[in-house]
Amino acid sequence: MKKLILAACAAVTLTGPVLAQDAPDTLVTILTAPEPQTQLMAMVLAMSSAQQGIAQHILLCGPAGDIALKDAPESATAPQPPRDMSPKGLLTQIAELPNAKVEVCAIYLPAKGAQPDVLMDGVTVAQPPAMAAAMLAPNARIASY
Repeated sequence: MKKLILAACAAVTLTGPVLAQDAPDTLVTILTAPEPQTQLMAMVLAMSSAQQGIAQHILLCGPAGDIALKDAPESATAPQPPRDMSPKGLLTQIAELPNAKVEVCAIYLPAKGAQPDVLMDGVTVAQPPAMAAAMLAPNARIASY
């Protein structure tokens, strides 16, 4: 028994942590939360991972889709402490990154009775098969808020 335990410890030591994984190529962020603080934190984490070289794919659904509107509500544009950033302000920065894709859910605009021209520059409407493929990509991670 002692030899078995020592062998297992040696194997873990030689191979590294059992749960270690390679960094993902893409972070898929799915944001539905209506709270500005949650929306901003999702954007902070997306930007932080982008600064670490991870491509961004953001899907905004339901109330969170409002932050992608040209005429976004005050909840999306009001500065949040401690750095006076807003969800829309940070989303705008992310959308301008070369390795970022920002989309609203396919049903978001029809539910609002709106057309794509109400969306800010750099935001498009997600196509479900393409979004599913992004979520299932072998080297993608999903964050959902």
